[in-house]
Amino acid sequence: LVDADHGYGNALNVMRTIRELEHAGVSALTIEDTAQPRRFGQPDPSFTDDMTRELISTEEMVGKLRAAVAARTDPTLVIVGRTSALWIEDIERTIARVRAYAATGIDAIFLVGLRNLEQLDAIHAAAGLPIVAPGGVPASIKLEDLAARGTRMRVLGHQPLAAAIKALRETYAHLYSGGAPVALKDRIATENEMAALVRDEKYGTWLREYMR
Repeated sequence: LVDADHGYGNALNVMRTIRELEHAGVSALTIEDTAQPRRFGQPDPSFTDDMTRELISTEEMVGKLRAAVAARTDPTLVIVGRTSALWIEDIERTIARVRAYAATGIDAIFLVGLRNLEQLDAIHAAAGLPIVAPGGVPASIKLEDLAARGTRMRVLGHQPLAAAIKALRETYAHLYSGGAPVALKDRIATENEMAALVRDEKYGTWLREYMR
């Protein structure tokens, strides 16, 4: 599932984005309704303060999604319409957006800013499409609650990357300060784990079979 942002431009840019990502072999992608780039002077939204985001108009987003569907040549490519409307619009306007997006022929709706199950119930009923939920769903909402209301995927992409960054920083700091590599033994992958990651056994088989 590729985050294609806003399609990197207008509706025609969205069509190119679809073609290129489809050619690259992706299984699914999201196109969002956030206004990008930000207007001069507009605050920079962070992961904890999406209230500063701006949305493009429903009409412009519908055009982008229609263009995305038209550009698709692989019927198995999943196109997801992503909306941040829940952060800055009321539920009625959000539902109106979602209905309009669903009517373009996309395959799912990605909901950013979901706060409670009542919102999810209303939006799922309006869209009639599978829901993709972000990692920022309140902890009080359980996976089974999401699944019972049409959610088929929850995106949790930042946590593993953040964990890897922290581990790299700590490891480099240890080595830079003169720490012994052997002291990291219990905190790093074993030789067997590394061999599995790089498919060492398969490459060994290929070497024996094809290299002369």
